[in-house]
Amino acid sequence: MSDSATYGLTTGAVARRLGVSPTTLRSWDRRYGIGPAAREDGRHRRWAPEDVAMLEEMCRLTASGAPPAEAARIVRTARAAPGTTGTEVPGTAGPGAVPGTEPGTRVRSAEPESYPGRPGGPRRDRPEEPGPARQPGSGNGLPLGDVRRECRGLARAAVRLDGPALDALLRDAVADHGLVTAWEEVMAPTLHAVGRKWESSGDRYVEVEHLLSWHVSTALRQVVPAGHRSVAPVPPVLLACVPGEQHTLPLEALAAGLSERGLPTRMFGAAVPAEALDAAVRRMGPAAVVLWSQARSTANHALARHVAGSSFGVKGARTRPLVLLAGPGWAGRTPEPGTLRPGGLREALDALSRHQAGVRAAPPV
Repeated sequence: MSDSATYGLTTGAVARRLGVSPTTLRSWDRRYGIGPAAREDGRHRRWAPEDVAMLEEMCRLTASGAPPAEAARIVRTARAAPGTTGTEVPGTAGPGAVPGTEPGTRVRSAEPESYPGRPGGPRRDRPEEPGPARQPGSGNGLPLGDVRRECRGLARAAVRLDGPALDALLRDAVADHGLVTAWEEVMAPTLHAVGRKWESSGDRYVEVEHLLSWHVSTALRQVVPAGHRSVAPVPPVLLACVPGEQHTLPLEALAAGLSERGLPTRMFGAAVPAEALDAAVRRMGPAAVVLWSQARSTANHALARHVAGSSFGVKGARTRPLVLLAGPGWAGRTPEPGTLRPGGLREALDALSRHQAGVRAAPPV
């Protein structure tokens, strides 16, 4: 039997497993009593499996917005309760619930436990005051900057590779703020921070980016369950990344928003070859085509002109699609005739909604 199985894990090993710093674990032990039940030689921390489970619950609660002091109280209550496993919280419906509250109630933090740069020190030493909607803060080393509170919890869960917490946090963000705000102020900033960390750390965070991207994609596809909204009787919006472009999540956010508005879509995804895109446009006759480009190196203006000039339909009543040039890759040039360049998700949704309303109102030929 290994030493770790016999004596438990060291603080460093547990920190690596949970995606938090050893200093954070020592602070939780010192300030809140969230430490190992036994210590080697009476001094050195050794974390048994039930101790690690307790820390995992602490991480889930703080990621969902609970202040560390309140999360610690919940975890200590669970540890002391007879017949619990160390991760169950009596009287609650799941992670983030508080004993004595209605099932399903989530804990939300007004501000972090210690907010650097603010007078008065840690929150526990100051009177209660409402926290700002956006605060500078850390998501376990990710360069988040001035973001919503939800970004920090999402980043911590991603670094911890905690899939269930990511699902819950993303669901809450959409439910609390709506799709557009959840995408523009929670999902996208966290994705950008993970991408910047990956680029600057020699591929160390690639697994974090892949996991976060997968769960964001899943959350976007669940915004409107199949059959929840009736689909308008208009031609669909075709969504595609230009050749060489792999970033599909912004298009998935747009597809979710269109579905939410009851507008049909066809998602073609990443790096669609020009010939395939041309064939799809001519076969489908879409009301609009959205071309996503993340970088100027992939922005294919000749392709955009070609799609905007494509016509379809019976002779004498041919029509052309509206083309939206979406993404930062198209910036810096005047949009081609027959194209629009929206400034963000909401602007793109509004432009496509207006266009589809016009298509629907047009008299049949």
